Order: sequence, then C-alpha cells, then structure tokens
Amino acid sequence: MSKVLGVLGGMGPAATLDFLAKLQAATPVQREQDHLRVLVDINPKVPDRNLNDSDPGPVLAAMATGLRDAGAQVLAIACNTAHAYADAVRSSGLPLVDMLETAGLAARAQGATTVGVLGTSLALGLYRDRLFPMGLEVVTLDDHEQVEFMALLYRIKHGDVGTASRETMAALAHRLVGKGAQSVVAGCTEVPLVLSADDLSVPFLDATEALARRCVAVCLGQEETPSGL
Repeated sequence: MSKVLGVLGGMGPAATLDFLAKLQAATPVQREQDHLRVLVDINPKVPDRNLNDSDPGPVLAAMATGLRDAGAQVLAIACNTAHAYADAVRSSGLPLVDMLETAGLAARAQGATTVGVLGTSLALGLYRDRLFPMGLEVVTLDDHEQVEFMALLYRIKHGDVGTASRETMAALAHRLVGKGAQSVVAGCTEVPLVLSADDLSVPFLDATEALARRCVAVCLGQEETPSGL
C-alpha cells in the first residue's frame, strides 16, 4: 500500500497547486484509486521566509504535526526557502523528502557540474550547502540582479504571470547561462510559473517537478524513505 503524503503548502498558494498538478501527472495509474492519498495544508499565513525578523519555524512545525496527526506518513514542503526550517518540520517525527537535495540529484543526473540557481537569497545559501557535497558548483545572480529577481518574485506571488514577468525571468535565467551555468534550476516554486525549458538554451530543472517525482517514488516504495531524523 502506498504511503500517505503530507504537503506543507501555501508559500505561495499558486506554487502549491503547481506542485500538486505535477504530483498527479507523475503518478503512474490505471484507475483513480491508484493515485496517492495526499493531505495538504495550504497556509499562506506562514510568516514571510525572506524577512529577517520573522520566524516561520513554529508555524511549519505545527503544520507538520497536524499533517502527521491527520494520517500523513511522509512530508514534503512546496517551498524551497522554507527548507531553512526543515529541522522544525522533522520535529514531527516524519521523514521529509528534501526539495533541494532532490534538485541537486536531478542536476547531477543530467551531467551538469555548474548549475545556475534562481531563488531567494536564503534559498541560494541552502542550495550551495546541499549541492557542494554533490560536486556541483552553484552560479547565482549579481546583487543588483538578485534585487530584480526578488521584486519579480513578489509580483508573481501577487498573480502577475503575464508576458512581462515571463520575459524578465527568462532574461535573468540567461544571465546565469552567461556566467557558465550548464543547467538552470528553478530554486523557487514561483519560477516555473513563468519559466520553462523552451525559454532556455541549456537544460531547465524544475525543482517542483523533481520533488513531485521523488515523492511519488518514495510513497510507492520505489525509493527508500528518507530517515527524517
């Protein structure tokens, strides 16, 4: 029997829905009952992960505990930056499928040694920590470009996924390619809402999609469940 997946979401809501759609698409089924049972806490009230004076940890821990008590057996966080508080989530006692580790494994499988990451400042640090032991060099935007990325991120969170947002994100991604990135990682769940492989001249790695595929593998017993503790 497949394991029940608990998803900590709402950071932001559109990105969580994108993850759930990719989770469904990644699940091999012959009938409706073959899909995973998924418990989702879409909580946009989680404190902003990008503000120095906020502490999302206790809220995320409570969400994880709530999902566990509702029957979840494996957890996933549909937000890259929130993985800074992964220990708080693991305090629930449940294993966590790490999104950043998953993206790194997928990038390495593609054969890349230098990857460009589009993500928040906090997420970029997390990606460096996860990918360096895998032998991967992380390329990031310059400081002024990162400011531009963050402004774009909040516009996307407000629902602006039109042509201007798509063109700006593509331009930022191309700057990473110009810095030597052999692949570009969508290291923020809002990125794939406005960027796709068709926009790039190098492989595009959607961390949201990679997480969805790994969650399916773990829940179906095709991959070992992370230790979680």
